[in-house]
Amino acid sequence: MAQPSTLIHFTGHQHLRTRLVLSILSGKHVRIDKIRSEDKNPGLRDYEISLLRLLEKVTNGTIIEISVTGTAILLKPGIILGGTLQHDCPMSRAIGYFLEPVIMLAPFAKNPMNITLKGITTDEHHLSADILRTVTLPHLQLFGISEGLELRIKKRGAAPGGGGEIQFLCPIVKQVKTLNFVEPGKIKRIRGVAHAVRVNPQFSNRMIEASRSILNRYIPDIYLYSDVYKGDESGKSPGYALTLLAESTTSAIYCAEAIAEPGVAPEEIGLKATRSLLSEVEKGGCVDQKHQTLVLLMMVLGSEDVGRCRMGEPTPKTIQFLRDVRSFFATSFKIVSADPSDPNCSQLLYSCYGTGYVNANRTLA
Repeated sequence: MAQPSTLIHFTGHQHLRTRLVLSILSGKHVRIDKIRSEDKNPGLRDYEISLLRLLEKVTNGTIIEISVTGTAILLKPGIILGGTLQHDCPMSRAIGYFLEPVIMLAPFAKNPMNITLKGITTDEHHLSADILRTVTLPHLQLFGISEGLELRIKKRGAAPGGGGEIQFLCPIVKQVKTLNFVEPGKIKRIRGVAHAVRVNPQFSNRMIEASRSILNRYIPDIYLYSDVYKGDESGKSPGYALTLLAESTTSAIYCAEAIAEPGVAPEEIGLKATRSLLSEVEKGGCVDQKHQTLVLLMMVLGSEDVGRCRMGEPTPKTIQFLRDVRSFFATSFKIVSADPSDPNCSQLLYSCYGTGYVNANRTLA
C-alpha cells in the first residue's frame, strides 16, 4: 500500500487530463472522486474512459482502478513507454482531446513515440489537428524537442462521422531546456490552412477571400493555403474550417480557428477566424491562451534554473493547472506584470525555478 503522502486527492471531472498527466510525470498516485456524482448520468464519459485506455497503452505498469459506479478513479502511474501505438478515439471528442496529454508525456518516454489516432480531426471544443501541427509542435521546439518531431494528417474527419487519421512522431529527450521568452516581437507573417471535405471545394476559397479582406490591411506577407482531400481521405462527414496563425519576429505564434456551423456561410466562418486571430494578437504575450498549460508544464520540468515567459492573463484552466502543479511538484510560479510602469499592461511575466526533471525511463533502456 502506498504511503498516503504520495496519494493526491481531487474531486470532480474538471481538469481530468492535466491531473492524469501530472500524476504520470511526477509518479504520485492520484485519486479523483465525485465525478459527476450529482448528474443524471453519473460517472466517467466514454471519451474519458478512452483517454484512460490510451494512457494505459502509452505507459507500462500503470494501474487504473475505476469504481463500480464510475464516479471515482485511482491511478497508480508506471513508466512512460512510447513506441508504436494505435488508438481509436470515440466520436464524442476530437483527436485533439487525446493528443494533448500524449504530447505532454511523449518527450519523456522510454522509446520515441509513433502513435496513430483515428476519429474526428477538428471540432470546436479542442485543438484541431492543424493547430497541433502548426502551433503546438513549434512550442515544443522552444524546449529543445525538435529532431524528428512531426504530425501527419493522413485523413480528415469532420464531426459527427469522423473517419480521420493522424500520426504523431515524437523523439525522446533527457531533459528539457530552460525557457527564457520575454520578447513578443512584432507580427511578421500570417499563415493559414483552409480545408473543406465532402462539400463544394469552392468553400475553402470563399473562406480565404473573406479572411484576406481583413488581413490585407495589416501586413503584406499572408499566405493562406487551401488543403484539399479527396475520396476516402476526406472522412465520413461534410465539414470545413479555417485555421490561422500569426508569427512574430521572435517566433511567438498566435493561432485561431473557426469551424463550419449549419446554416452559416463560409465567408462568415472566414471572418470569425480572422477576428479571433486579431483578438489573440491584441492580448499579446509570447504564448497564446490555448498553449499556456503546455508551456508552463515544460517550464516546471526544465533544468534547475529560472525559466521566464511572458503571456497574457491566465485562463481559469491555467489557474487551476498552476494549483495542481504545486500539489504534484511543489513548484510555485512568480507572476508579475510584464511592464510595471504601465498601469494598463495586461500581460504578465511568469517565472519559476525548474525541478530539473530527468527522463529516467530513457536511462533504463
